[in-house]
Amino acid sequence: MPKPYPPEFRRDVVAVARKHEAPLNQIAKDFGISESCLANWLKKADVEEGVRPGVTEKESTELRDAKKRIRLLEQEAEVMRRAVAYLSRDVNPKMMYPLVRELAVDGVPVTVTCRVLRFSKQAFYQWKRDPVSQRDWDNAHLTNAVWDAHRGDPAFGYRFIADELHKSGLSVGENRVWRLCSQQRLWSVFAKKRGLTRKAGPPVHDDLVKRKFTATRPNQLWLTDITEHRTDEGKIYLCAIKDVYSNKIVGYSIDSRMKASLAVAAARNAIGQRTIDGTILHSDRGSQFRSNAFLRVLKNNGITGSMGRVGACGDNAAMESFFALLQKNVLDRKRWSTREELRLAMVIWIERTYHRKRRQRRLGKLTPIEFETINVALKAA
Repeated sequence: MPKPYPPEFRRDVVAVARKHEAPLNQIAKDFGISESCLANWLKKADVEEGVRPGVTEKESTELRDAKKRIRLLEQEAEVMRRAVAYLSRDVNPKMMYPLVRELAVDGVPVTVTCRVLRFSKQAFYQWKRDPVSQRDWDNAHLTNAVWDAHRGDPAFGYRFIADELHKSGLSVGENRVWRLCSQQRLWSVFAKKRGLTRKAGPPVHDDLVKRKFTATRPNQLWLTDITEHRTDEGKIYLCAIKDVYSNKIVGYSIDSRMKASLAVAAARNAIGQRTIDGTILHSDRGSQFRSNAFLRVLKNNGITGSMGRVGACGDNAAMESFFALLQKNVLDRKRWSTREELRLAMVIWIERTYHRKRRQRRLGKLTPIEFETINVALKAA
């Protein structure tokens, strides 16, 4: 079953079709979709805008959300009712974890129960696995030993404390001693005061590409970056993801603000259209690509991240070359009045010209679409 097109892509195609610059069958061909698919998108867009009767996506979502909220309220009421009955018995009121387990058997999710009772579900699962783990016992004894060593000589840092523990017959690594000292805020009296200076943290990914922008199959290596351009309404930002194998832009997102959601949307659009197979996604060290939301998308979809060095544009040169083409062919061609005007121009150039008309010598004078289609067919045969 083919994967659905991203919503952002569908909106852009509908906007282009409504400009009536070309017949619907030609627009559908330019964007690589069927004419019936385009007609269906136009019909849905009319329903969303109130031109045609029907249930809009917003109404459908609101109804679905209302049912979810009703079910959630019923579950929360059941948790409160059972909690009152549970606490009225002769038990320790601090031990609520058995109630969570009982409610889970009756169909109330652990997440709901923990939220109503105001403790974390991680704590419940930890108790369920092992009420008191051996490591907790060991850390408690080591913490006492760390306090004794530090009390004996406050000038000792964590390395000297680790040496003292080894001398006492305790087998413990320096990293563990450092963690315990940090938790207890035990610093040497000669140490630099904490919190007065800030240093740049390490990159979230290593550089796995090393400027070798080559791939032997689709979805092996992706590159991503963000570019911006001015309009009379303000700036507009494009985050694009390119497959090095065919130079095709497999996912992109356009917005008026350069936030982490811009990179997340581009990644999700690419993932929705492609098959992840040991894929590496290489970027620079922009904050959008270091955000927790972006890292979660990579982790949840089995994508390996890669990052270049700070201030080294050559570490992502293959992506910069695409943006240079976009700058020359679209962005600098005229002064753009509105963001929507520039947005449609970029979408049309990427989907119609770059993907389907612009031949590239590295691809044997084929377009990215032709190159992928021919090579995939040859490998299948």
